[in-house]
Amino acid sequence: MRAHLYRLLYSLVWWLIIPLAVGRLWWRGRREPGYRQHIPERLGFYPKRDNAFGQPKRSLLWVHAVSVGETRAAEPLINLLLADYPQHTILLTHMTATGRATGQALFGASPRIVQSFLPYDTGWMVGRFLRHFAPSLCVLMETEVWPNLIAQCVRYQVPVALVNARLSERSLRRGKKFETLMTQAAQGISCVGAQTKEDAHRLQQLGASNVTVTGNLKFDVAPSDDMVRMGLTMRQQIGARPVLLCASTREGEEALVLTALGRQNGSPSVENLLLIIVPRHPQRFDEVADLIAANKLPVMRRSTLGGGPLDLKVKVLLGDSMGEMFAYYGASDIAFIGGSLMPLGGQNLIEACAVGKPVLIGAHTFNFAAVTEQAIAAGAALRVTDAGAMLDIAIQLLSADQEREIMGRHASDFAQLHRGATIRTVALLALLM
Repeated sequence: MRAHLYRLLYSLVWWLIIPLAVGRLWWRGRREPGYRQHIPERLGFYPKRDNAFGQPKRSLLWVHAVSVGETRAAEPLINLLLADYPQHTILLTHMTATGRATGQALFGASPRIVQSFLPYDTGWMVGRFLRHFAPSLCVLMETEVWPNLIAQCVRYQVPVALVNARLSERSLRRGKKFETLMTQAAQGISCVGAQTKEDAHRLQQLGASNVTVTGNLKFDVAPSDDMVRMGLTMRQQIGARPVLLCASTREGEEALVLTALGRQNGSPSVENLLLIIVPRHPQRFDEVADLIAANKLPVMRRSTLGGGPLDLKVKVLLGDSMGEMFAYYGASDIAFIGGSLMPLGGQNLIEACAVGKPVLIGAHTFNFAAVTEQAIAAGAALRVTDAGAMLDIAIQLLSADQEREIMGRHASDFAQLHRGATIRTVALLALLM
């Protein structure tokens, strides 16, 4: 009874903030037009199906990947599900416009992939979603535990699996503040495939049962042939200059890196260095371009690079493109992973390791704590204290070919060692089919 009351209050809050949420979509759509598209889907309204997908209604397997990282992590899982269940169609849902665009880029050519935005977490909207699509299975990626979504899945007898699941100590503490609500949601999940033993233990503390450690799906993500070719082409355009990539940087971090670079200005060690900066969020591309210009550094945008060689005067290449991270890794010598210089939790370093690049990462990695520590222990990554230390260590590695190559091999070996989560996850899902 108490849990039901909490969920009613939770739903009431959602109904009160929906006008603000829709207004925020429209506001964000100024820079990212995708947020102004398909808004009815977010409210639970969909065009009549009429069996448009050529499949019986209960043949849909639903995978929810909220944004870019989760969508890319889901790629090997979705590919294996398509292969193992040829009679099924995959319904791939998202919450962000960039996540949907990533899904379109990865699977747009497949007639067995249907994309949609997930509605806001009210019982009425989620209920309309479930009645419309009638999926036979719900697969949630990583951390997407929504109380009404899970309650409605239980109501409509749709088994729920949480896969590639992770839960930091910080998120566990936050979840326990709403323990009654979150415990009920966790108990509605049929099975959990956790990334690590630590994640599994924390998820059990939150109330999840039937928890299995399946590993991290991101280790099974590999660059496509197109990305490999694109990386080689980009490297040829850059030439023999040493290249430091700052990947998935967040607000405030670019300024720290550029300031550290400015302190080294005139030093022979950075005279030929090319810095590639790829901001995490596309709406910040223009902001970061202005910041680079304000630091009086010659900059070129990836979108205007064309097919010719990069001018040697260019000091910073701004990665203002989506879906090309593997190409940026391929074109670089060393990769710094953003979100870690400031207390933002860090970003995924697995893709850099998969391409065999030495990794530098800051002090703040609580969202990816286990995999970061494992990479450091394997000799694939080094922890840095701040932007200045990051640049100093990068310069040292760029002038030490043997040390850099050894670290790159350790990175590649580390990525190879942890593969196999996709097969284990599909075996777990098979129990619910």
